[in-house]
Amino acid sequence: MLRARAQAEGYARTLPAAEGRPPFLLVVDTNVLLDVLKDDPQWAEWSITALRAQAKVHRLVINPVIYAELSVSFATLEALDAVVARLQLDVVPLTRPALFVAGKAFLQYRRRGGTKTQVLPDFFIGAQAAVNAWPLLKRDAARFGNYFPTVELLTP
Repeated sequence: MLRARAQAEGYARTLPAAEGRPPFLLVVDTNVLLDVLKDDPQWAEWSITALRAQAKVHRLVINPVIYAELSVSFATLEALDAVVARLQLDVVPLTRPALFVAGKAFLQYRRRGGTKTQVLPDFFIGAQAAVNAWPLLKRDAARFGNYFPTVELLTP
């Protein structure tokens, strides 16, 4: 799998600029975007560098859950949409298979003693990445692999 990915990334690098954005998708987690938007003193530099590097070989995407989490930091829909556009993030929908997998991951969480009573945002994000075999740019990977072991995490 890693060999195939390296081959795909090599192909993406050879595309002429006229081809537009790379065809390979990467999910950008909320915390990475907030690091940049809030100029986090500890994480902004890492997040900016990671976003720039990944934008060269991936089309950067967020889903409605990430969009909703970001909305807390904005006064208006227009302001958030302007930032999403400026960062060249595409908002991709959650599919029914991803929603199903999110529910199953949440069930595992509950069976392992988790106390939350509603499906957590990270389960939607991880399930989407897992179902689509998309890598995920995330800086807090703790416990994530327990629920989505097939997702390639790009972390510090």
